[in-house]
Amino acid sequence: MRTLIVTSFAALALAACGGQSPEQAAGPAVAATELEASIAGARSLELLWTASGFEQPEGAALAPDGSYFISNIGPGESGALDGNGYISRLNADGSLAAAKFAEGLHAPTGMAVHDGVLYVADRDGVAMFNAATGAATGKVIMEGVVFLNDLTVWKGDILVSDSGTATIHKVTPEGASVFATNAGWAGINGILGDGDRLLVSTMTDGKLIDVRAADSETLIAAGMIDADGIGLVPGGGYLVSSWPGQIHHVGEDGAVTLMIDTQADGILQNDLSVFGDVVIVPNWEPGTVTAWKILGQ
Repeated sequence: MRTLIVTSFAALALAACGGQSPEQAAGPAVAATELEASIAGARSLELLWTASGFEQPEGAALAPDGSYFISNIGPGESGALDGNGYISRLNADGSLAAAKFAEGLHAPTGMAVHDGVLYVADRDGVAMFNAATGAATGKVIMEGVVFLNDLTVWKGDILVSDSGTATIHKVTPEGASVFATNAGWAGINGILGDGDRLLVSTMTDGKLIDVRAADSETLIAAGMIDADGIGLVPGGGYLVSSWPGQIHHVGEDGAVTLMIDTQADGILQNDLSVFGDVVIVPNWEPGTVTAWKILGQ
């Protein structure tokens, strides 16, 4: 098995995107197929494109038409209730579809689409938008939360993680309730519904956890400090990002392989998501979004 730890990513990605903003991009920001990183055996990640010009991008979600929603904290402090946050929409090839598809948020992070509604984790609650038009349809204000982070749909329910309280909340248009809280989830970040299980990542111990109910869980892997987004690899295994700049592969046996490390280049790897065989990763710094293709399936 070959492992490639990418240290020259910044030079390649930034040179390829040429400093374009989303408003300037008329096509794919990057077509750089020469950069690959091994997952296991013959599988690899191939860089498809990098889009630039975002403002503290953090989360990604798949739109009903196959494009991608990208959350932007926006200018200013990430914790401020300033209304500067917004959602962009990218075409599947990385070109810009809408710089500000939805606006009026404070510090949007994780997102999920369910029944035509785009749910967005914001600093003070979960906002809802029409996933086709971007029109605001409401917001559930959540008292006592510290840092709402990731969103997922599991068994028909909308769940959101609170990194500051080691808690997962269930959200409906009428309000929110605690799904589960666990001291072992310190720094909870990514959550991903997958059939009968809910996958959870934590920053403090870098865990990837398989949760079957509020009081039932199995540890899959640990040690991926500052773990963020979770993605399923077609055919088995997982990808887990660590926001300071790492992407890890986790095998079905729990073995962890460091795939990519861009920390020295100042490129963060935030809320990684896998849609089919495409991996989308917002890079809070330097304000880019990176797309990879999973090869060798």
